[in-house]
This record gives sequence, structure tokens and C-alpha cells, in this order.
Amino acid sequence: MKPFSQSKKSRITGRYKGILGVTCLALTVAGCSGQPQTAPVPDPSPSPVVTPTPSQAPAYKYHFPLTGKGTNEQVEDRPLMVMIENSPQARPQTGLDQADVVFEILAEGEITRFAAVYHSQNPKVIGPVRSIRPYYAQLGEGLDALIVHAGWSQDAINYINSRKLAHFDQVYGDDAYYWRDKERSAPHNLYTSVDKIREGSEKKKFRQEWKAFKYPFLKEDEKVSGDKAERVKVNYIHGYYVSYEYDAEAGVYKRSMAGEPHLDKDSKVQLTASNIIIAETKHRVLDNEGRRSVDIDGPGKGMLIQGGVKRDVTWERKDGTIRVYEDKRELPLLPGQTWIQVVPVDSKVEIESGDKGSATNNSGQ
Repeated sequence: MKPFSQSKKSRITGRYKGILGVTCLALTVAGCSGQPQTAPVPDPSPSPVVTPTPSQAPAYKYHFPLTGKGTNEQVEDRPLMVMIENSPQARPQTGLDQADVVFEILAEGEITRFAAVYHSQNPKVIGPVRSIRPYYAQLGEGLDALIVHAGWSQDAINYINSRKLAHFDQVYGDDAYYWRDKERSAPHNLYTSVDKIREGSEKKKFRQEWKAFKYPFLKEDEKVSGDKAERVKVNYIHGYYVSYEYDAEAGVYKRSMAGEPHLDKDSKVQLTASNIIIAETKHRVLDNEGRRSVDIDGPGKGMLIQGGVKRDVTWERKDGTIRVYEDKRELPLLPGQTWIQVVPVDSKVEIESGDKGSATNNSGQ
């Protein structure tokens, strides 16, 4: 028990002196009147005022269709899909941490390339930007996105032109919407921003309103189950080894590239994923340059990894993008960023920790 402070002792002593005085007065009066009197009882201390605690999860009017995150402003602009380089000279990249969805697919030869989709955030720097291939153009069309690139393969530009897709090509006519970073050498130093592309979209009179679609997302406190997946390794080819490690406290997977944490160049923050979709599909080399045909329509085998657990799924590009299914039922995603790893059939994918487990969506979205 803690000792009373001097001030508290004084208050208590004063209170009892007051009570004693009142009692003596009452006895004196009683003696004079000849009638017994009851000593008054002091008023109890006032009850403390309780301030209600506000809800920890604010109520949002809307949710972003590609992340499930809450917002009070309805965003109707078309998303951007930006082709981002992933050669060693291009790392670390800038802006991948602010994408809603990132696709990683083999390009020609022995490299992978990213198609980063932006809608809920507006990064000021994105890049380095590189050229496009036809299967990326198909993804952009399905997303109804403004497609951002620097150069192309012949099959890619043929597809873009035949489908009359809204796109920005730095090499052929749209240089005003890009810039070069003098800290790096070309061609690994080309950058753009959401604001520049939005400005260009208005000048080029592209349609601004999005033919919106959305992913299904888990509700707050809704559980997912599967095999525990604390670490994930996706082995592409010749050094393009991707790995993720689950951070249970943050509820996300931290991404590494070639054995090193995959960081954003400007923020220095390690890239993360709330959801990882691994989609196995047919790849075919087309020419001596190693350009490929990649089936991004499916269906095919895959995995959905989220919340520390893994489920075997089938995937299919449907209603605009790659989605995952179990027993023909589409599986919802956790709110947050999604990485989609498109890999050749029978690629080596390692999952560490195979015990049965479950996780809960505690995102508050």
C-alpha cells in the first residue's frame, strides 16, 4: 500500500475535523432541546466522469477496389500500369512500395520485369521505366489502365495499336512525361510520376473514368486457414531468386531479392506484400533474343499466401485480372498490396513451415 502524501493527509484531517465539529454542535443542541438528534452524514465523493473511447476502426464511406483499404473519397480515375525494370543495375527501384498490385513475370532472356499498378496512391517518382511485352499489354487492357512504358517488342506494339489502348511510350513521342536521373546511367535511369501521366492523359484526351472492378476482400476478424507459410522462395532463373518472410506483428511478408532485402530507393523501406499469388503457366521462347510467349489467361495451378498461411489454388484471368479459386469459389484477399508471381510450370517454389494454421484479418479495414 502506498503512503499518503502530505496534502492528502491534510485534506483527510480537515474533513474529519469538520465532521467532529458538526457532531459536537448536534449533541449540544440535543442537550438543550432534550430530544435526541442524529449526526449528519457527509456527502459521498462525486462519481468520476467516464469519457467514451472512440472506435479504433474508423468508418469509411468507400474502399479502394485493388487494395480494400478504406477511403472517404471515391476515386474514379483509371489506374496506371507502369513497366519497371528489375535488372541489378535498376535496383533499388522507386515507387514499388506504393503500388496496389505488382506483377512479376519473365521478360526476354534471363530477367524478370514488373508491371506495377497504381490507383490508391500517387507516388512522385516511379521507375526505372522500361519496355513492354504483349502479355503485359494484355494485363493492362484487362485492368483498363493507362499503360506506361519506354519502347516495346513488335508483338507488343502491334497488340497495343490493334486494340487502340491508351498508352505512353517515352521512346516514340511521349518523352515530356518522363525524366532522366543523372545519378544513374541510361537506360536504367528513366522515371515518371502519377501526376505527369495524369496530366498527359488529359492532354491526349484519353478517357479518364475507370471501368472499375474490384477484388473480393476479407472482412475484419474473418479468418483464413491453410498450411503455415513463414518463408516463401520463388526461384526464377540465373540469380532472379525472390523470397518473402512473414512478419506476424505487421501481418505482411517482407520481400527480398537475390538474398538481400528488397528496398525502395527513396524511402529505404523494405517492400512488403499482404497477399502473394503464385501462378504457374506455360512459357515459350520465341526467338534468339529470348523473347517469350506467356499464357496469362489460365486456368492453371497456383498458391495464395496471406496471413502466414498458404493454400493451393487454381488461378484464372477473369473480370480484368488474375484471380484465385478453391473449389470454383473465388478466394478473398487481405486488404493491402498484392504481389503476383507468374512463373513457368513446375518452377521451384519453396514454402517453409508446413504445419496447419490459421490467421485472422486484423487490418481494421
